[in-house]
Amino acid sequence: MKIISVVGARPNFMKIAPFIRALEVRRQTYGLELQHLLVHTGQHYDVRMSAAFFAALNIPEPDINLKVGSGSHAEQLGQTMIEFEKVLLAEKPDWVVVVGDVNATLACSVIAKRLHIKVAHIEAGLRSGDMRMPEEINRLVTDRLSDLLLTPDRMSSENLLREGVPAEKIRFVGNIMIDTLEANRDQAQELDLNAIVRQNRIEGQPDPVTGLRDGQFALMTMHRPSNVDHRQILMPIMDFLLTEVTADQPLVWPIHPRSKKQLQAFDCWEAVLQHPGVVLLEPLGYHEMMRLNLGARIMLTDSGGLQEECCVLGTPCLTLRWNTERPVTLREYGGASVLVGNNIERIRNEYLHTLSLEVAPSRPEYWDGAAASRMVEEILEREMVSR
Repeated sequence: MKIISVVGARPNFMKIAPFIRALEVRRQTYGLELQHLLVHTGQHYDVRMSAAFFAALNIPEPDINLKVGSGSHAEQLGQTMIEFEKVLLAEKPDWVVVVGDVNATLACSVIAKRLHIKVAHIEAGLRSGDMRMPEEINRLVTDRLSDLLLTPDRMSSENLLREGVPAEKIRFVGNIMIDTLEANRDQAQELDLNAIVRQNRIEGQPDPVTGLRDGQFALMTMHRPSNVDHRQILMPIMDFLLTEVTADQPLVWPIHPRSKKQLQAFDCWEAVLQHPGVVLLEPLGYHEMMRLNLGARIMLTDSGGLQEECCVLGTPCLTLRWNTERPVTLREYGGASVLVGNNIERIRNEYLHTLSLEVAPSRPEYWDGAAASRMVEEILEREMVSR
């Protein structure tokens, strides 16, 4: 049996690591003739955005790198399909495993099905209901094509059933991101906050007056076009951060290349860079980012993966989006996050309320560190039945 798994962007790397380990355990335990190939589409090609994650999470070097690189959605999708088709024709796998909702997920599932190869989708059934998000389209198309839909929570399974997906294709297996979190939590906890700052601080900033202390700083990530691509949205957010958040505590911001580019385009970069209350960092490795999350008083983010981490770690979280495909992480369902969009009054009100909250970890069903093993069992069982 041959399986090809596909990664394209940084969140995929964190999810594929436990899947690869679970495959190897199954192969060694039962002596299966099981071959696995890892394909990296090259969507994230900067060393800080890609290679560092492979090293930190002990993911094997990709067997094949398609080197797609950046470009418009159409360019990435088209180039990925062209290159991945060549791989499938040469390797002839039994299964293609795709992860999440990036362009590589959509492109590789389409080509696999065109060649009559079975597809398993990790993180199936997530829905934001927002068709303006490229990720939502990627999720919908991939789920429609997949032979096995591996869902992270019961809400996702229910989404698929409402859409008419046959129940026999759906398997609730839990959240593979939490496998990675639990496998790396102790290592992350041992890191020194201020060493992370020293090693990753963007050049040109003033020296901080004092060091970071657990529970005494805000942590932010922000990269989505809806937040950073329009001056009339980004500038009020920056004003709130630079005048109000930094009046309470330091703001630690590992900055995404897209956000940096937009701040420069809007002539705001120097103001952020020189602000004494802002700690600007380069994109971080997995362990460094988790250590900051473990120590943060509050998280502000538009990242889906960090919503999940905050849920399990208990970090109070403001999600800078109007919707989420991960509602199980919201406070109304027992999680740590609240949706605030990019409306400043709503952000301010929820920020002030959230500062009064204590760390309150929550663990949804099957977010137990064993999701990858269940996924591997489901794929192998389907293969045995088909034979």
